[in-house]
Amino acid sequence: MIQAKALAELDGVQHCFFTRRGGVSGGLYSSLNCGYGSGDQPDNVRENRRRAAAAFDLGEADLLTVHQIHSTDVLAVGEQRWRSPGAPKADALVTDRPGVVLGVLAADCAPVLLADPGAGVIGAAHAGWKGALGGVVDSTIAAMERLGAKRERMRAAIGPCIGRDSYEVGPEFPAPFLAQDEANGSFFRKAPRAGHFLFDLAGYLAHRIARLGVAAQATGHDTLAARDDFFSYRRNTLKGVRDYGRGLSAITLRA
Repeated sequence: MIQAKALAELDGVQHCFFTRRGGVSGGLYSSLNCGYGSGDQPDNVRENRRRAAAAFDLGEADLLTVHQIHSTDVLAVGEQRWRSPGAPKADALVTDRPGVVLGVLAADCAPVLLADPGAGVIGAAHAGWKGALGGVVDSTIAAMERLGAKRERMRAAIGPCIGRDSYEVGPEFPAPFLAQDEANGSFFRKAPRAGHFLFDLAGYLAHRIARLGVAAQATGHDTLAARDDFFSYRRNTLKGVRDYGRGLSAITLRA
């Protein structure tokens, strides 16, 4: 389990970027696969999610994740609860209620956890390149503000994701980022393969979050490189394997 200093120091907030260790799944899902969207046995996923929720002294039903679709959609969680599979479609959650764990799933995309302990408001976002560019974290911050959070009090942590030395993208890739801001060129550098680039997803997110007035920190873990610790969609794809496990990142307000 990994914690970010930016969030670990906050009173009343508990968070964790889980590794793939400590679960019951086997094979390519070994072992703490928390995603029902994988081909893993549902009972294994349920037990893995139960173990993750127990790390917060809560039950599996208190761990809420969404059906992620690479959008900028955010759900505000009140008293409602839902079960997975069958979760609503979105890519971020916010709440001001203790006793619920907000979770996002990733296997190279960036999980972003946010908190304003002064207002008692937290958020969790799933940011692949599409969501990052579209502004899923911007939307999450705005949703937290609607619950009373203030940007100057917020802290954000960008969890394990595919690293800048591992994330090779095609020749068409920089264009939408450069159209947004020419300065985004600093997050791309030439890859060994001609016409391709290496993209710094965590760096781009940290820069964008900071420009929104929120202090941000990245844990610096590369999901593709650290095979024993993290699931990776790209790693499996390069091997011709179609499925992959999903790692959980989660945050809660302590009652």
